[in-house]
Amino acid sequence: VSQSRYVAIITGVRAYNTNEKLLSFKQKLIDYVAAGGNLIVQYNTNSWAGPLSSDIGPYKFKITRNRITDEEAKVNFLLPNHPVFNTPNKITEKDFEGWIQERSIYHAGDWDSNYVAPISMTDPYEMTVGGVSPKGKPDNGALIIAKYGKGNFVYTGLVFFRELPAGVPGAYRFMVNLIELGK
Repeated sequence: VSQSRYVAIITGVRAYNTNEKLLSFKQKLIDYVAAGGNLIVQYNTNSWAGPLSSDIGPYKFKITRNRITDEEAKVNFLLPNHPVFNTPNKITEKDFEGWIQERSIYHAGDWDSNYVAPISMTDPYEMTVGGVSPKGKPDNGALIIAKYGKGNFVYTGLVFFRELPAGVPGAYRFMVNLIELGK
């Protein structure tokens, strides 16, 4: 995969769970990132219904069952100067208005220190399996980003698959920033 051919590659939701061949392309995708590409991996699961047999990022992280089910949960900007919030669109709390059904699912957990987690949210309702993230506690795993070589790897549990078809303007603005990350 040539970096100059694709601005970004976005995998669909549960792509690594449903397409066994995708793991065989991991090194090509990581090479694409190292050469300056931008790989955006939308949520996957790591359970009996869809186990992952391999790491999917350039650095280790786990996929949890943590989620933010309150579609109006406050989004805290932990790294407000990060390019993901500033280029090309200035992302603010207003961009999270009008989200439907939930904010995020299948968060990252136990990530390598090369990743940054630019947002945090708290769900007053959700109690995750195993009590990893009890209701009412902040969770930073909805979006993690790592520089790798000249490019970026993004794992996101943000529910773009719900918000984009619903026509939520802030979701479009935020997705554009993810696509343009590092450009």
